[in-house]
Amino acid sequence: MTHNFAPPLAADALDAARPAAGSDYDHVRRALAFMTERWRDQPSHEEIAAALGVSPSHLHHVFRRWAGLTPKAFLQALTLDHARALLRDSASVLETTFEVGLSGPSRLHDLFVTHEAMSPGEWKAGGEGLLLRYGFHPSPFGEAIVVATERGLAGLGFVDDGDRAAALGDMRRRWPKARFVEDSGATAPLARRAFDRETWRPDTPLRVVMIGTDFEVRVWETLLRIPFGRATTYSDIACHLGKPKAARAVGAAVGRNPVSFVVPCHRVLGRSGALTGYHWGLTRKQAILGWEAGVGAA
Repeated sequence: MTHNFAPPLAADALDAARPAAGSDYDHVRRALAFMTERWRDQPSHEEIAAALGVSPSHLHHVFRRWAGLTPKAFLQALTLDHARALLRDSASVLETTFEVGLSGPSRLHDLFVTHEAMSPGEWKAGGEGLLLRYGFHPSPFGEAIVVATERGLAGLGFVDDGDRAAALGDMRRRWPKARFVEDSGATAPLARRAFDRETWRPDTPLRVVMIGTDFEVRVWETLLRIPFGRATTYSDIACHLGKPKAARAVGAAVGRNPVSFVVPCHRVLGRSGALTGYHWGLTRKQAILGWEAGVGAA
């Protein structure tokens, strides 16, 4: 089965996927932390720059290169009103995409994803006998860890504060009996496929291998149906899975999604529009949603 997914890689923002992305994202992360605390005050560009200890022109340059819009516009995209707007008609959005397989807006390039699930036996065995290759690569949202099987992408997470051991440990805990081998040469093509839109082609879809319980896989498959620039809620996903009282279980499964960004768990919000939890941090969730909002408005 093939699903369309349209992440927000603006042409000018492709530089962020190159080695300079680390320093760019560090400034963006700090700016986001400040804006998260002060969003009700709608701080000016100069106030944000002063809080970071950088010049307004430097902040402007970094943000334009990273997101294709100014910090002020980015801040506006992160307000609660915007989050609530994302949720408008969320149930009908899911219904429609399940019926006709809608992707994101046609003016945006799609990331074509095809997926398969490992057998329940393989998952229950904790990945015993499974060889997982991993590598660390630059991404628009900080350094990423990419994990792959011979069948395709199995994990995509992020490194915080340069702690690669913690990022690897997070993946090891998911499949404790698997054998992990560092092989950035094997994972680099998958990292490029995930973050570089020039490689997104329907004739060569990115293959994702989902390793989890049957319920988790069903939730992750549902995430692939959420169109670019829209969002849904845990309860709406639960209803579409025929388990309307399982919103908390859906939330837990969303939190255990091992393939960040490609399987868009960042597009699931609380009923009120609150960002709620995100395994790789709310700042990064804000960054991804704000980037999508900026590119969608461009």
